[in-house]
Amino acid sequence: MTDQKFQPVDSSVTPRYAEIASFMRAARAELTSEVDIALVGVPLDLGATFRSGARQGPAGVREASRLIRQVNPTTGVAPYRMANIADIGDAPTHPLSVEKSVELIQDFYVKIHAAGAVPISIGGDHTVPLPILRAIAKDGPVGLVQIDSHSDTFDEFMGTKYNHATFVRRAVEEGLLDPKRIIQIGLRGTRYGDDDIVYGEKTGIRMITMDEYEEMGRANVIAEIKRVIGGGKTYFSIDIDGLDPKEAPGTGVPEPGGIMMRDAQMMLRALNGIDLIGGDICEVVPSLDPTGITCINAANLMFELTCLAAVAHTVRKK
Repeated sequence: MTDQKFQPVDSSVTPRYAEIASFMRAARAELTSEVDIALVGVPLDLGATFRSGARQGPAGVREASRLIRQVNPTTGVAPYRMANIADIGDAPTHPLSVEKSVELIQDFYVKIHAAGAVPISIGGDHTVPLPILRAIAKDGPVGLVQIDSHSDTFDEFMGTKYNHATFVRRAVEEGLLDPKRIIQIGLRGTRYGDDDIVYGEKTGIRMITMDEYEEMGRANVIAEIKRVIGGGKTYFSIDIDGLDPKEAPGTGVPEPGGIMMRDAQMMLRALNGIDLIGGDICEVVPSLDPTGITCINAANLMFELTCLAAVAHTVRKK
């Protein structure tokens, strides 16, 4: 039994293919102070510079997440028994303007933060974390765990400051992220030059390439994540292209030789107890993956982030 008000549709009673899709079959609800964890879609892809379609990411993941049940098989975490979790819909975006979209998204997450809810989001391209961090990390810099094939530390790209390749640099410049508490895992994409890597090295970002990941092994990478973020507030951002394209072909900029889904799951499961203030999964493009596995894997990663958020919520209540 649970004392939580919001409960998901029980797929052992109501078939998975029935009813309107919500993230992980969570209750649909308006944002109020009763919501502890807010599941949010952010349908924006104007910041993507190659293949578009991530604006359909939230819809695709909602459908795929019908598969998700309620208990984590490794950690035993049952998030719906620990926190009030609701799908509160999509953040507003402007279909023709990145800048206006960033403003609209930030305003929406300011309300989420003011309500006391932890947001777990599905983008959208990787511009999305910047307005989220502007809303929830405005009281001081936080740590970041980032699974990604790219560092997203360009100063500008294609002559613009706001796009899917700049969010980390903007967030550091604006005092939203503490560079000494940022760890990036899975970097491997071919580069235009060295500016992004040099910036990371100068500011103290811990960058783990796939080459180093293989040398270290998963257990040592997990230990390094814990060392870097320490016990402070932490945000978690997953670019789905951090996974190997075999695991996530539906993304705008696929990079071969990436992280296996199993490794991503186990890294997240090993981080139970971190002070998670939010998380996102971005760059899911359903139209580029007729198999649907990209959305299925994104949905499963969303569940893992929700488990971390539920544990963090329980710790804060004590």
